[in-house]
Amino acid sequence: MSFFQMSSPSVARRLFLAHSGLALSGAAVALLAGQDALAAQAGSPSANDVPILNTALGAELEAIAAYQLGAESKLLKAGVLDLALSFQGHHKEHADMLAKTVQKLGGSPVQAKAKYNFPVEQLRSQADVLRFAASLEQGAVSAYLGAVPLFGNRDLSKAAASILGDEAMHWAILRQALGDTAVPAAFMS
Repeated sequence: MSFFQMSSPSVARRLFLAHSGLALSGAAVALLAGQDALAAQAGSPSANDVPILNTALGAELEAIAAYQLGAESKLLKAGVLDLALSFQGHHKEHADMLAKTVQKLGGSPVQAKAKYNFPVEQLRSQADVLRFAASLEQGAVSAYLGAVPLFGNRDLSKAAASILGDEAMHWAILRQALGDTAVPAAFMS
């Protein structure tokens, strides 16, 4: 079962954290932000950074594929299709930066899978596609929420919180498009 197919946010968070193993180094975050000077100050990247970055890159590539599936489904109306493609663009930007960072650290970026195991047979309407996308974004929010306090480096926490914010906005907008309350609770879990 993939990160983006989790039905339970807490299961998605545990899988993401267990799959990534360790937190990213300060140098990796600096490289992600394009700040090579800061990376030098933060110390050398650890041997674990490339596998962790590749895990995140794999998740981003899966998200790109999921939004592509929705876009090609012919189930999305014009405005909703534009929204899905916009969110896909955010994931493409994340993937591009992660791949470049893996290369800067001397690693080989993972590639997108030829095929993902998405619930295609369950996507019969625009609402089905939106629910699928919302569940993916909710899983991402939950994963980053669990990761933020695990970082010893404040810059890493800040970077993870920034991504969490982006994923939370995606989730809220998708919920609103479904006619659900955009923000269902005062606290995330």
